[in-house]
Amino acid sequence: MTDRPQQRTPNRQLAALIAEAGFSHAGLARRVDQLGLEHGLDLRYDKTSVTRWLRGQQPRGTTPALIAEVFTRRLGRRLSAQDLGLDACAPVYAGLEFAATPAEAVDIVSGLWRKDSGSHAELRKIAFTPAGLVVPSRDWLIGRADDRVARGVEPPPGHPGAEHGLRVPQQRRMSVPRQRRAEWAGGHRVTAGDIAALRSVGELFRTLDHAYGGGHARQALVRYLEHEAEPMLRGTYDESAGRRLFGAVADLTRLAGWTSFDITAHGLAQRYFVQALRLAQAAGDRGYGSYVLVTMSRQAVYLGHGREAVQLARVAQQGAGGAAPPVVQALLHAVEARGHGVLGETRACTASLARAERALETARPGDEVPHWAHFFDEAQLADEFGHCHRDLQQYRAAAQHAERSLRLRGAGYARSRLFCRVVLATARLGLGELEQACTLGADAAAQAAEMRSVRAVEYVREFERRLEPYKEAAAVRAFRERTAALGT
Repeated sequence: MTDRPQQRTPNRQLAALIAEAGFSHAGLARRVDQLGLEHGLDLRYDKTSVTRWLRGQQPRGTTPALIAEVFTRRLGRRLSAQDLGLDACAPVYAGLEFAATPAEAVDIVSGLWRKDSGSHAELRKIAFTPAGLVVPSRDWLIGRADDRVARGVEPPPGHPGAEHGLRVPQQRRMSVPRQRRAEWAGGHRVTAGDIAALRSVGELFRTLDHAYGGGHARQALVRYLEHEAEPMLRGTYDESAGRRLFGAVADLTRLAGWTSFDITAHGLAQRYFVQALRLAQAAGDRGYGSYVLVTMSRQAVYLGHGREAVQLARVAQQGAGGAAPPVVQALLHAVEARGHGVLGETRACTASLARAERALETARPGDEVPHWAHFFDEAQLADEFGHCHRDLQQYRAAAQHAERSLRLRGAGYARSRLFCRVVLATARLGLGELEQACTLGADAAAQAAEMRSVRAVEYVREFERRLEPYKEAAAVRAFRERTAALGT
């Protein structure tokens, strides 16, 4: 990778920070390359590259943000590209940062929405990076609540968070499209109705996602965030409205990540989840933050990163605290079990499932349950059991729990029913019931053809790969003919 040669003024800011951090030129280049690999970038910088930066050359693309992150990790304080005397970029990398302030969080996530709502296809090709899970989850767990999120209203005299109000720096404001700046100029005051609308839209998109897959209305959701949620975040609100606003936007941002995950845009989904986590912190909602970590854990399970999935689930448990409602506790333990299942850790998986089951048994109809946990019921727990037993190759138990989940699960959760049907098909195959397995698999394939969910198609294809040893059997040939006709 080559750098821009225009500037030739020695970069004394960078030189001072290199000295403070104790980096050699080769050591800094190596760390930048390593961080680039975490984000799917092959950079190949060396000590000569660092010498050029010190002489005034500007690194290209996302590299300034990467260099700033290297120094942030080393020195333990947030540093920007400008702090290093480097040009700021508009990087897709930025979405993995856990912002230091609510204002910075708004800048990062709104930039992500704008890029995603355009024709930036490369954004949906960014690689998922397990290493990118560590810092955000740690920062969320140990981070203090934001002192102030209100915007456009003066804080009380001497308020410790006065300097953190959401006032957009001029240099960042200028990167925003002109028509959006005009809308914000009036200082629109966010009302309870605005926040209620955000919540209603979230329920609408969630229903569409469950029934038709994440690809059905994902772009409409992202555009809504860009054109409706961002102006609200840059409007005027007091502390109470601000907390509720950040909570509603966190929910929509997590959903944008979830729908991205469903179309297997994994790196993009990961960025949305990190930003939803930060927005939840601005909302002061530890419970919802734990739910975002649950979502991140599920993605790690899907991608086969069992160790990271377990760690995320445990951070969520610790962050939610022992006072979480029984339904939430059941969800947190069930998600940890899924990570253990991927790792083949039978005892740990069984123990987590038992804790989830006990927690759900203590739930009572009158319990106050957060809106985001309403889906977790006996049908969902049976589904978790089925997946875990499948991963542990305990096929009889997997079949029993999958069948129970399908009996209890409502029709509106079409994609979840499809996943469970594939688990059941896999279990039947493991028990030697080839014909029944193929019938179930073909039914799932027919469902997948009606959805816009890449995960649904991948579930079916993974089951089809399990049929390879039996490819000459009549049932398998019939299955393949049927799925070929469906185009899955």
